[in-house]
Amino acid sequence: MTKTKEHAEDPCPLVYQCRLPPSTRTVNHLADLLRHHLKAIRSRWRILPPGKIAVIVLAVLRHDQRLADMAGGNNVSESTLRRWRDELITLFAAQAPRLDRALKKVTKQGVEVVLIDGTLIATQRRTGKADRRNYSGSTTVTACTSSP
Repeated sequence: MTKTKEHAEDPCPLVYQCRLPPSTRTVNHLADLLRHHLKAIRSRWRILPPGKIAVIVLAVLRHDQRLADMAGGNNVSESTLRRWRDELITLFAAQAPRLDRALKKVTKQGVEVVLIDGTLIATQRRTGKADRRNYSGSTTVTACTSSP
């Protein structure tokens, strides 16, 4: 048996692919939001096109992948991917109506009950005196309007 210092595998990191549930329409919408934003802030270029950035960010959000893993697989830095993620979340959130305006709109439509649910957040189990069931911070609000 001979000893060798050669690596058995390719020095290139492994990259895996996965299926994303968002439609092409969702990816295109997010990419268009980014294109308009880049034009508004007069950004000259990004290392990847807006469509590819949208797919990467959706994959990060959907599969809760570590940013370092996704960044390495796409030849960008972790900080760049974090900036893209935060930027696209902000752009996407700006599309949503404010809660008070949404409630006013459904009240005008005569809706009697509105259920609003918060976002589930992954948490770790607490230990010690504060030990209790996993708590996500999810909030549920019920609004009722009386019909005339």
